[in-house]
This record gives sequence, structure tokens and C-alpha cells, in this order.
Amino acid sequence: MEEIKFSHVSVLLRECIEGLDIKPDGIYVDGTTGGGGHSLEIVKRLDKGGRLIAIDRDTDALTAAAKRLEEYSDRVTFVHSNYSELETVLNDLGIEKIDGILMDLGVSSYQLDTAERGFSYMQDAKLDMRMNREDAKSAYEVVNEYSEEELKRIIFEYGEEKFAKNIASNIVKKRAEAPIETTLELAELIKSSMPKAAREGGHHPAKRTFQAIRIEVNEELSAIPRAIESAVERLSAGGRIAIITFHSLEDRLVKQKYAALATGCTCPREFPVCVCNNKPKIKTVNKKPITAGDDELEVNPRSRSAKLRVAEKI
Repeated sequence: MEEIKFSHVSVLLRECIEGLDIKPDGIYVDGTTGGGGHSLEIVKRLDKGGRLIAIDRDTDALTAAAKRLEEYSDRVTFVHSNYSELETVLNDLGIEKIDGILMDLGVSSYQLDTAERGFSYMQDAKLDMRMNREDAKSAYEVVNEYSEEELKRIIFEYGEEKFAKNIASNIVKKRAEAPIETTLELAELIKSSMPKAAREGGHHPAKRTFQAIRIEVNEELSAIPRAIESAVERLSAGGRIAIITFHSLEDRLVKQKYAALATGCTCPREFPVCVCNNKPKIKTVNKKPITAGDDELEVNPRSRSAKLRVAEKI
């Protein structure tokens, strides 16, 4: 079997490790293990009393990470799952509390650069975009089976694409002739749906629409709030949660959920006494999101849009 080349550069690596404030005997979770770059730096800081639970929905990622972390296999447990299923994962492992969790919400460089995975608008492949290749729904189903109204909504909301209406309309017209099968076929259709001025300079014309379809295929946004709630519930007092986002929709969800969990009483101001009994569950460690410095941007341009938010369980 050919070895998987999972060449993913870990984003905000130093900042993540500092943010987690790792205890050598703690239990930590990497909810999006990827190629294992963050996991490796976490496990290096654990002694034999510590443990890392490495979760990923992509079996290729877990295979690559297991090889990378082979030296520390006595303190790592790999789990093929989604970070949104954290509660189930910990219950299955008999773990009640954890000391920290990291979630890197971006699609990996490996997934983008491996043409056959169907994430890239720069390489031709069958439409796919599944992070977990065992999932039933792929980009092919979204593009060829969703209604025009659904496509328009997804492309506008998840891609923040102002030409969503044109793109959705042209997708539906094109697939009426024959199914849209490949990434480059879709990318060309998207490009032709835009005025000339919007196709020149800046990002690739298909970037936002491909992002939107990927988010829909993998149900990325809906998983974030419940994953944060599960993680905070399982954190020990003083435990940390660190989340890296790569676009404004993700970052907004993380910011809002942190704010909600950091808020105490939610009773109306006119109430003389609190009746909701809500107590703050976390406190934010960094008031503003942490972003990549010039040194990292030079080495890894994909880190430009990354934002890290860290919070601590009270």
C-alpha cells in the first residue's frame, strides 16, 4: 500500500500549545488531528501519566498521524470520529473529564492538494469534498440534486458569494443537460456566471462557492456550537479550549458561543433577583483572536485567514 503523504503545515502551532497550558499528566483531545502536527507537540509535553485522544473524520489523516506519533503510541488513542461526537467518544473510552481540547476547523492542505479528494477548483477530479469518505453525501449530490433555491442559499450564506443567484441558476440549467461531474467543470461554470470584472484579480472566482459546498457536504457550521458545549462540559476546572477558524462564519460562531458560556445571569434587567441561575462556565483567555505573525505567513500563506480563540473552564 502506498504511503500517505500528509504534508499539512500546522497553523499557529506555538500559540496553540501556549494556549492549552499543558500539564504533563493531563488528558487532552485533538479534535481535528489532521497530519498530527499539533498532536505531536501536545504529546511531547505529556509524561506517561498523560494521554492524548486524537480524533479525525478522515482515515487518511489518522493513518498519517499514527505514523508521525509512533514514538508516543503508549499515550495516544486514535479515534475515527467527528469532534462534534466528543461526548460519545469520551464515554466510549470511559473518560469523565479532560484538561484541554484543540480544534483546527480548516480543511487540511493534504485534502486540498490531493486532487482525487475533489476539494480543489485548481485540479480536475470527481466532485467529492467529503472529509469522511464513508459519508453518503458528497459534493456531487449537492450540486446535482439540491434545488435552485437551496443552492442559492448555501452559496450566499456559506460562501458569502454575491453572485449566488446567477451561479445557482446556471448550475441547474447545466445539469438539466447532463450531470455536473468534475471540479473543473463546476469551476468553469462558476467563472462564467460572473461578470468579467469579478473574475479578474483577487481570489479565484470559484473559491467562495467551493467553500460553501464543502461546508454543506461536511455540515461544518452546525457542528461547532454543540462541539463547544460538549467540550466545555467535559473540561476540568482550569482546563482550556483552543479553536482555530479560517473564515468569518466559523469565527463568529466560536465568538458567540464563547460569549454565551462566559455570561452569567441572563434574566431581564428589571428582575429584582436572578431566577435563571445561570453561572459563567468559561472565561476567555485572549480578548481578541490570535493571528499568524509575519514569520509564519512567509512560510505558510494559508495561515493568513487563521484566527485562534482560547477559553478556560471556571
